[in-house]
Amino acid sequence: MAKRYILMHKNIPVADIVIDSASGSISAVNQTYMESHVPVGIPVIKGKLNRAALNEWWKGRAIPASRDGIKHALIDLNISTTQQLLEKSLGLSLSDQYWICPADSGIKWSDVNFFDNPFSDDVGNVLFGKGSSGDEISLISPDNTSDGWLKKKWQIIDGRRCLIKGGSGAIQQEPYNEVLASRIMERLGIPHVSYTLMVQDDYPYSVCEDFITPQTELITAWYIMQTKQKPNHVSLYQHYLNSCEVLGIPRVVESLDRMMVLDYIIANEDRHQNNFGVIRSAETLEWGGPAPIYDSGSSLWFASPQALIGSTRKLTCKPFKNDHNEQIKLVTSFDWLDLSLLKGIDEEFREILRGSIFIDETRCDALCFALRKRVEMLASLVIKPAHMYRGEDLRFDVEKNVEYSKDQSKEEEWER
Repeated sequence: MAKRYILMHKNIPVADIVIDSASGSISAVNQTYMESHVPVGIPVIKGKLNRAALNEWWKGRAIPASRDGIKHALIDLNISTTQQLLEKSLGLSLSDQYWICPADSGIKWSDVNFFDNPFSDDVGNVLFGKGSSGDEISLISPDNTSDGWLKKKWQIIDGRRCLIKGGSGAIQQEPYNEVLASRIMERLGIPHVSYTLMVQDDYPYSVCEDFITPQTELITAWYIMQTKQKPNHVSLYQHYLNSCEVLGIPRVVESLDRMMVLDYIIANEDRHQNNFGVIRSAETLEWGGPAPIYDSGSSLWFASPQALIGSTRKLTCKPFKNDHNEQIKLVTSFDWLDLSLLKGIDEEFREILRGSIFIDETRCDALCFALRKRVEMLASLVIKPAHMYRGEDLRFDVEKNVEYSKDQSKEEEWER
């Protein structure tokens, strides 16, 4: 069965589309109404919106199939695919202002958006392996458009929209890493999303407030880079800078310098192109600049056995280079960086980890030692900046935009 919808940007009609309810995919784009409000990175040629690209954007709004526990959750929700779950909540998100309005329904943005209206905890509870609050499960939830492979849910806490995210495996380290990254950035004066730790039934969760407002939206680096064709001889890093320059996005280089420094310190393995980006006004379409740094949990050997903590032999790097030692060479200036501000950060990490039933004292010691060594390694590079930058080596460029998952199943080619 196919249903006709109007793709909306808040109150602005963008395009007339048809969604196949069985697959959840966009089967047709009948008409484009407002080209300037088409999602960033989706081509519009001679007034015709590229259906394949729009479909990829639409599918990307759904919970990934790699999400921990999603198969059991779909059974509990009596839904076949996460794409169908996306349609049930009109594609509404807490990261941007796009949604689908059933044709001729008269539904208004003010009536349904999750920034101003309450939403059900049912989907989030099911995703966390808990039952719903009543006999009939409500599917009206921003959890239907949450990305990433870790368990997560949105919850209204004291009137604030907050994202609660769990850890993985037998170690459950990611929430602690989020808090540590937040503390590091606070010390260094890096714009960031602040994370706190919450423990429920002995399991750790990171908690952060939504940094997007009813007037703004997040555009990820992946879609910024889709606005411009990348020549083969241009590096990914330079391509991102070029794309931002054409769009008129300010302060990008400075923001990337700080992001790459943080990722070097915490040995981040999952800064893919969909977990950093820029902020845009959803109403005026003006660029506000880089988004604060968020989503840094997949770091500090979070999925590695204790014997490999501190080792760089199999350490993954993203988003631009596949090696942290190559990526740190992209930093244009360390003048802003005062590493003395990180004195004692290893002991602060120890305090963050204290009380975890998943991380024993031996692993804690190894993590704190490895963190201290990363800071020392960075300090040695900062002291000798003349030895760092000798021109980019494209051999180390990341080949695919791959989000970490247990089965490494989610990836996007650089060229569609």
